[in-house]
Amino acid sequence: MKKILVLCTGNSCRSQIAEGFLRHFAGNAAEIYSAGVETHGVNPRAIATMAEAGIDISGHTSNNVAEYTGIDFDYVITVCDNAKERCPVFPSRAEKFHENFPDPAKATGTEAEIMQQFRDVREIIRNYCERFVAQQL
Repeated sequence: MKKILVLCTGNSCRSQIAEGFLRHFAGNAAEIYSAGVETHGVNPRAIATMAEAGIDISGHTSNNVAEYTGIDFDYVITVCDNAKERCPVFPSRAEKFHENFPDPAKATGTEAEIMQQFRDVREIIRNYCERFVAQQL
């Protein structure tokens, strides 16, 4: 079974959304983990927008990448430039992937406008994860 790590800055939005979609699309073909170079807690808007898509990430936790140093990952996906730059070198055979998704946590405006930005990013991440699973697993 393949092991995939999704890495972001704070493990609160983008990596959590990607973890949810990768779990959904990969099913039993992979073990999915997400982490941050920092931990900021799972963003409630990320939970809400994923629930709208039929995926429950309310049980996810915000984890630091140091917690996973003993796991031999097959793939490491960085989902923001900051994480890519700060990502520790994994002493493994993991194939690295990178995609700089917009950060919905930085959205401004009314609550409706902010949630729309979360939905837009969710769909970008959904498409990426669906392609990733189709191509790599």
